[in-house]
Amino acid sequence: MPAPTTNPRAVLTATVLFLVHSNLLISLSATSVALSTMLLADLAVDPAALFIVFAVTLFVYSFNRLTDLAEDERNVPERASFVRQYGVWLLALGAVLYLVATAVAIVRGIPGAPAMIVPLAVAVLYSVVGLKRILLVKNLLVGLSWGLIPLGVGVYYGVLGSFDILFMFGFITAALTIAAVVFDIKDIAGDRAEGIKSVPVVAGPARTRQFAVAASAVLGVIVVVFLLTGVLNRQYVLLLPFICYMIGYSLVATRDRTPLFYGFVIDSEHIFLAVLLGSWELLV
Repeated sequence: MPAPTTNPRAVLTATVLFLVHSNLLISLSATSVALSTMLLADLAVDPAALFIVFAVTLFVYSFNRLTDLAEDERNVPERASFVRQYGVWLLALGAVLYLVATAVAIVRGIPGAPAMIVPLAVAVLYSVVGLKRILLVKNLLVGLSWGLIPLGVGVYYGVLGSFDILFMFGFITAALTIAAVVFDIKDIAGDRAEGIKSVPVVAGPARTRQFAVAASAVLGVIVVVFLLTGVLNRQYVLLLPFICYMIGYSLVATRDRTPLFYGFVIDSEHIFLAVLLGSWELLV
């Protein structure tokens, strides 16, 4: 927990770090992806669906934090220290919530309820089996894992084949793959020591930044083309400031950035998008 202090800035920093290290922020970010998908697809917001996403994400990331502890000792020692102290308890909490979320899916008769095992399988493939050691595979696996959130929303509402759902699957998969590549910049030392061939390890930080900016720009061009041709409705224009946000953090990502940059600035991007879309719904 954050250490007691009377300094407001220190309290804020400690609180944010707690949210980052405890995986609560990343779980809220994943929940924001589900919310954004609902808003863009004009679906009624269902708290139960949001809870399922939050619970599954908390469990998966708490599991990965424990399996990745050796790398974090080198890459993010503060997080490693936090995980050593609270990791088992957070995993237990995540497991309970995961079971509750699975029960909710079964009780509600959601057709895709058996697929609740997929996030755990992905986590095992990523950390235990070791797919994260293969160049770009780890990033694509992260991207696809997050891309499953819009697909899960589609299954939950029975609109899996709708264009909005399929577009968001592709968009979120691409955006998270790019973010995962940028995230690896901070992990160069630990990944190299563990024999993990990440993009920054192979290409270096500068070229990684260039790749991330170029890929984000391509994503932006696709959105603009779809908007101009009427394939996407006008509220999708809010994806453009989100992409600018991606380009912004990609340009300044370096090895010496603090956990607040990677764990808060980057991981909060989908909360930023959900706030934009929510404001649009209220004002337009």
